[in-house]
Amino acid sequence: MSVLVYTESDNGKFKKSAFEVASYATEVANQLGTTATAVSFNAQENETLGDYGISKVLNIADDSLKTFNAKAYANAISEAANQEGATTIIVSSSADTKFMAPLLAASLNAGYVPNVVAAPEATSPFTVKRTAFSNKGFAHTEIHSDNKVIGVSNNAFGLIENKTTASVENFSATVKDNAFSTKSVDIDKVIGKATIADAEIVVSAGRGLKGPENWGMVEELADLLGAATACSKPVSDLGWRPHGEHVGQTGKPVASNLYIAIGISGAIQHLAGVSSSKTKVVINTDPEAPFFKAADYGIVGDAFEVVPALIEKLKEFKAQNA
Repeated sequence: MSVLVYTESDNGKFKKSAFEVASYATEVANQLGTTATAVSFNAQENETLGDYGISKVLNIADDSLKTFNAKAYANAISEAANQEGATTIIVSSSADTKFMAPLLAASLNAGYVPNVVAAPEATSPFTVKRTAFSNKGFAHTEIHSDNKVIGVSNNAFGLIENKTTASVENFSATVKDNAFSTKSVDIDKVIGKATIADAEIVVSAGRGLKGPENWGMVEELADLLGAATACSKPVSDLGWRPHGEHVGQTGKPVASNLYIAIGISGAIQHLAGVSSSKTKVVINTDPEAPFFKAADYGIVGDAFEVVPALIEKLKEFKAQNA
């Protein structure tokens, strides 16, 4: 009776979150005295999950499931859980998975706890620590159902290598026709850049940039840091940046190790969506901007002076350490 983990991939390549949830599943399996089995969809290099303690991978090679579909994926993972006799299923806390996980929990009659930030505190009863009240506090939640679905927050548990040999098996899921009642018509993806979900560093900007023509310095700073670029809701609403870069409670959640906010005042919805970031830096001309109360570091100054100076210092630092 293994612990089952859903490992996300994109175009056959595992996302960083896949290795994090694999690490978490291995820890849970160790606590329960069992092994960890992964479910992947059309993934390549499934054996790499063995680096994080996964002993078996069920790879679903199905062209109809190359594009994420919440109902179909929940259906397939549920079948895998039943086959493996798994009562504990580990998933990430990505936007896709938060859409899919409640459907999975319903199909398995399981208790579902998202936004988990640490290994289980106990297994009888099963107790986990998760964020609550828009990341302003923590809750220690007991799950009393036989089946459990655990959603792990990004960058909360980390990548923990535990090398083993992962056997790979093809798994054919019988996906119900009604699972495809909702279809993706168009998908807008960021190509060749760090994504907000996987990035260790996110550089974000708001209306303080005054217009889309000034985003060059934000992108240059992000490139130097190997970071993803993001924006506030008003910026995406104005069409300055794509909606896929909108972060906050009403956009994409951010749980990066470093979040840099440039010209963003810090509306409560924005702060709620980025509060899981470990270190927050704000650059703003207004010393009374709400973001300063939430930030770890702040610079009161003009972004058009501060950011270019920061870029130059980073270039100097990189040149000296090349």
